[in-house]
Amino acid sequence: MGERSYDRRKRIRLLKKIILGTIAAAIIIPIITSIILGVRVISLQSKVRELEETLLIYGNGIDGTTGVYTTSNIVEAFIEEAQEVEQLAENEQKQQNLDSQQKQIYLTFDDGPSQNTDEILDILKEYDVKATFFVVGKTDERSVKAYQRIVAEGHTLAMHSYSHKYDEIYESKESFVEDLTKLQEYLYQVTGILPRFYRFPGGSSNTVSKVDIQEFIAYLNENGITYFDWNIASGDAVSDPLSVETIVENCVTKLDSTNECMILMHDATEKKTTVEALPEIIQTIQDRGDAVFLPITDETKPVQHVTAKQ
Repeated sequence: MGERSYDRRKRIRLLKKIILGTIAAAIIIPIITSIILGVRVISLQSKVRELEETLLIYGNGIDGTTGVYTTSNIVEAFIEEAQEVEQLAENEQKQQNLDSQQKQIYLTFDDGPSQNTDEILDILKEYDVKATFFVVGKTDERSVKAYQRIVAEGHTLAMHSYSHKYDEIYESKESFVEDLTKLQEYLYQVTGILPRFYRFPGGSSNTVSKVDIQEFIAYLNENGITYFDWNIASGDAVSDPLSVETIVENCVTKLDSTNECMILMHDATEKKTTVEALPEIIQTIQDRGDAVFLPITDETKPVQHVTAKQ
């Protein structure tokens, strides 16, 4: 009898557990389901808003009817945009290929400023050509204005020593550094530009220096200064004036020998024929149709007579 009573109580407890579990499941499952559905609804609402914004941007007025949005219109808008981007990229690539095929002409002027600088700048402005000026140190008002005009008109202001006195500059490494630093700091003071390009007086292949030129080259490299020589010379460095015809010929007849033409000219008061030859030089090169005039920049491949030792 007692055993039957125990079994009955056991069955009742089990039944209670089943009933309670069923009730709990009936409560918890809808809650969990509601939460899941709520999350999905929020996600769908967000996507709907994004789609509505897209429709407003790309659908409104595409077919000439405000407020009429169609999938085809949206697709067409995206296709047109993609085609425009592709065309821009293609045009840019074509221009880059064209530039790479053109001769790069660098007009460089040493020894200025001088009484001729403004006239040279006027000619360059007239032909819309940028050049590079390897200047020396001069403190008179006209020279200061010339430095500033060179920078203001988009030309490259570069260094050619402060004193241009070979026996002082090339006496020792210390004297070389002192001269260069003096010029660099002075140009920064009057223009706000810190020049980073240098041309050795007489070129890196000069035979005047009492110190191995490699010491100077190493110093320039260590201080982030790039030096440039030339591969085409106008010939105006000689003491006796050259004729305009000779200067033009010297500058243009060697263009076919290289695609990077670093042309050496001089900006000095006595170099009148250089100034007179400049328009013809520019016009002759422009008439070729295969060349572009550029100022020296960080992207310019240096023309160097003496390369640094590794």
